[in-house]
Amino acid sequence: MTKLVVATGNPGKLKEMQAYLVDSGWELILKPEELEIEETGETFVANACLKASQVALATGNWSIADDSGLAVDALNGAPGVYSARYADSDTERINRLLKELKNEENRQAQFVCVVAIARPDGAIALQTEGICHGEILHTPQGNGGFGYDPIFYVPEQHLSYAEMTPEMKRSISHRGKAFTELLQKLPNLT
Repeated sequence: MTKLVVATGNPGKLKEMQAYLVDSGWELILKPEELEIEETGETFVANACLKASQVALATGNWSIADDSGLAVDALNGAPGVYSARYADSDTERINRLLKELKNEENRQAQFVCVVAIARPDGAIALQTEGICHGEILHTPQGNGGFGYDPIFYVPEQHLSYAEMTPEMKRSISHRGKAFTELLQKLPNLT
């Protein structure tokens, strides 16, 4: 089994990636805790590639990274790459977003996820992107998920991300779409 270092210190993200890559033949491990990569890219692609490349170079192993976030049409794509840093907590991020949208009629938004895999020499071997289109609700709905999930509504499902089962969310989400494409291309890597 080939080691694949996940460019995160978050055990939750490792677990989520393992769910997608369960039968892939890759053994996922967390990056060293002391290794910090600053996300200086201006796009999800740039940040995912930067993290994967830097962790691969630092560890001498294959590395996988993702960068994802919420892009709201009426806010010119904000919060975008700053989704996780839009405020100090999930509740504060949601409140800030709803305040900025106010009574805006255009509630169209999309969650975007880019996944990149880097070779041990830091070269990007593979990258994929997944997008889930939806709308921003006026008030949170549902108790599941995390982040912006309670206000991100997917019209085709008639549910917010926070109202979906984890299996449903995985199958239709931005991250799910990016990993589905990744799994199709993964066998060609080695």
